[in-house]
Amino acid sequence: MPPTTPAPGTTPAPPGRRERKKAATRKAIADAALHLFLERGYDAVGIREIADAADVSTTTLFKHFPVKEALVFDEDDDQEERLLNAVRERPPGTSVPAALREHALNSRLLTPDGDDRLTAFLNLVTTTPALRDYGQNMWLRHTAALARVIAEETGRPADDPACLALAHFALEAPRAAYGHADPRAAVISAFDLLEHGWETLTQDP
Repeated sequence: MPPTTPAPGTTPAPPGRRERKKAATRKAIADAALHLFLERGYDAVGIREIADAADVSTTTLFKHFPVKEALVFDEDDDQEERLLNAVRERPPGTSVPAALREHALNSRLLTPDGDDRLTAFLNLVTTTPALRDYGQNMWLRHTAALARVIAEETGRPADDPACLALAHFALEAPRAAYGHADPRAAVISAFDLLEHGWETLTQDP
């Protein structure tokens, strides 16, 4: 069910006790899992160990995280809206691929900046194929919605395969950063390819 938008001039009600308890349980499970994964490696840790560390049952764990990979990623409900707004609200004169490139660099390219824990987290994700694939698939689920917005913004048919292709490859492009010595340069290079291909496609005959 979509979230309810509060009436103008009102403040959203704070979460109730049940919601706070649910959020606290979810965080405890995720924190316990990440601690164990960073300490011993993703593949060496079992679900029951994580449940025991968080002091919950495995049934409770699966209510919050349906698969093991989900323990590492916090799926943001606003993720898709920010992605679509990157296209809708792009500055005048900015191409769709350029807008998606900036979104990818700002939202999907985490940099440690001296944070040892973040460095360890990024190393865990990039060196674990199951986590890399899961994280990428979290983004690919937005392909259809992104394709529709690209079509709307560029005046192309709603079922235009070029819009679907651009949406798919734009969401795939950050994969180029995995294991690259300069992840930012790798992402920019991938989007340069999309930019030039899109320019050729949209040129007036």
